[in-house]
Amino acid sequence: MALADVRAAGPTDAERIRSVMTRSDSLSLTTDSNGYDLISMHTVDSGGTLRLRVPSESLLADEAVLAPRGALTSLIEFTDLAPVPVRDRVRSRVTLAGRLTPAEIQDAPKVLVLRLDMARAAIERDGRTASVGLDELTIARPDPLAIEEAALLTHLDRDHGDVVAQLSRLVDRNVLQGVVHLRPLALDRYGLVLRCEYARQHRDVRLTFPSPARNADDIGVRVAQLLSLLRDNSHRCRFEHS
Repeated sequence: MALADVRAAGPTDAERIRSVMTRSDSLSLTTDSNGYDLISMHTVDSGGTLRLRVPSESLLADEAVLAPRGALTSLIEFTDLAPVPVRDRVRSRVTLAGRLTPAEIQDAPKVLVLRLDMARAAIERDGRTASVGLDELTIARPDPLAIEEAALLTHLDRDHGDVVAQLSRLVDRNVLQGVVHLRPLALDRYGLVLRCEYARQHRDVRLTFPSPARNADDIGVRVAQLLSLLRDNSHRCRFEHS
């Protein structure tokens, strides 16, 4: 089976950003004066607007309230990590730049809600950084597997190594030469990415589903469809990145 050196069908950069924002539990926030690591303090609505819920008596709340014209210049960064043990776990980084403005105060506990009025958005992956237009980001939706991805990959890696080994037969033999570890790295509605780790480097290969998955319940069927392609010598695997 030959390996086509072309980029496989996959989510757009805007969809990837929305997925990372949706599934990430933490983020880093930098203002003109301070840096913060925030855990379980953000939400994202259907239009992609990010909000932070911060204690009303915190330093960040004070910064936002006292900012000139009530808008705090901010840089927000998400780091997307693979949920399985691989050599380099960083799959992508998302950067959002804009201004945080107070939106409301909630009681019990007393929380200040800050809304990010976004000015720029970018994603770094595969050794490249791409800017994404705000209109595109607004209409994009997270991948339907974004929330369940970590659990699905962990289950596949921990409990179904035999399936991963079978899926590797769809990869060109030359790519597999010298592989020390083979693990599922990423999953979206379009396909599965396998991480091929060698002694000193690695390569990632995307296996594209015959048709996109609608939700997590579809994954078993889509993996079975990939395995059925082992009987089809015309199937082409595609590089996700190297």
